[in-house]
Amino acid sequence: MPRRFLQRYMPNPETLRRQRSLRFMSRMIGDPGLWVLTRRTVANAFSVGMFSAMLPIPCQMVVAALGAWLLRCNLPLSVGLVWITNPLTMPLVFYGNYRIGAWLMDTPAREAPARISTRWIAERMADILPALALGSVATAIVLAILANLLVRLVWRWRISRSWKQRTLKRRLRRRDMND
Repeated sequence: MPRRFLQRYMPNPETLRRQRSLRFMSRMIGDPGLWVLTRRTVANAFSVGMFSAMLPIPCQMVVAALGAWLLRCNLPLSVGLVWITNPLTMPLVFYGNYRIGAWLMDTPAREAPARISTRWIAERMADILPALALGSVATAIVLAILANLLVRLVWRWRISRSWKQRTLKRRLRRRDMND
């Protein structure tokens, strides 16, 4: 994960602090430790963001922000990753979580109707909720661990690759100077 690539898309903390809707979080937003891009802070931010994204709750972004603050990881990445479950992907993700939860509970999963409506969900909520909660937490934990490991591996691979390229350039320069 190149630091420059991530910094290109990061918002300015001072601009966020001045927004009226985020004033209650201005202390947290102003903390420079939550804007650092290191292998640890980015990997943990991916974990927090993926975990929060898989939870079927309102205010996932607030949960991600609090998780970033508690784990001292990158705040914008944690909050931004929550948008993996956006209004377009949310029904599919949460239905998949429900199916996983039903499988873990060893209960038959209800088939989704051709058109899912809020009425259908409200009528089936008592049956759906335990499996959805279990599946969401299980998926969140697994994805958080996998995201953390993957970011650390990719980051390490990129650094070792850049070291090898630098070493090769030095060798070529020395060889050219000696010739």
